[in-house]
Amino acid sequence: MSNISETVMGRKSVRTYDGQKISEDDKRAIEDYIGKISNPFDIPVEFVLLDAGEHGLSSPVLSGERLYVAGKVEKKTYADVAFGFSFEKLVLYAWSLGIGTVWIGGTMKRELFEAAAGLKDGEMMPCVSPLGYPAKKRSLKETMMRKGIGADRRISSDKLFFNETWENPLKPEADMNDILEMVRWAPSAVNKQPWRIIYKDSIYHFYEKKDKGYVNDSTGDLQKIDVGIALCHFCMGLEEKGRKPEVSVTDPGIEIPENAEYIASVRV
Repeated sequence: MSNISETVMGRKSVRTYDGQKISEDDKRAIEDYIGKISNPFDIPVEFVLLDAGEHGLSSPVLSGERLYVAGKVEKKTYADVAFGFSFEKLVLYAWSLGIGTVWIGGTMKRELFEAAAGLKDGEMMPCVSPLGYPAKKRSLKETMMRKGIGADRRISSDKLFFNETWENPLKPEADMNDILEMVRWAPSAVNKQPWRIIYKDSIYHFYEKKDKGYVNDSTGDLQKIDVGIALCHFCMGLEEKGRKPEVSVTDPGIEIPENAEYIASVRV
């Protein structure tokens, strides 16, 4: 995948597809890429491609989709974050091939997808996504959904990125501006953007700002998944600049609000 920043900033969620099958070349490329996906937590995420017609799979928010990808992960500490990190890698790779995706966590008959994906005891399937070529024009339903969640807007950086203490806005070094912008534009459940970053002692500390109603046994913590997506953008942005991110999970002990939780740290 070339030009990560261009891929991240150019990608849009797609809910309206042209109804065509993905080419065999594109499908093979995705299957090959799936075998190489990893995350900083060394927690395997298994991806399963599912034919929509064969398994009777659909979602009321989609149209024209013929193929899905489901992700499964063992229920354990950091599984949600690792899932978000790995699944976003696949989403970005698909977009680089001209293939649309959208994270689907609830608007589907979950039991059908879980059965088709072969979900086992001790595993969870937080999200699935269609894989297909975007239609030339969005459906009215999709246009209204995007408007309803403010899909083309993001929280300002001074409310997301802080210097040393929570709510002290960060003025990043020039070479970090575009990477933090990639983080700011990461997708999230109903566009809540629950990630927060505190920069201290040359380390970027990631936190989850919690909202109620985003945790259950089937999906894990959806907002931790969102933080995993943001972390993915951050690390891939660094790698594109030739810098190796060092990810750890040692809480720095910075004072944070009650509705926040430490997730991970990245030394750059």
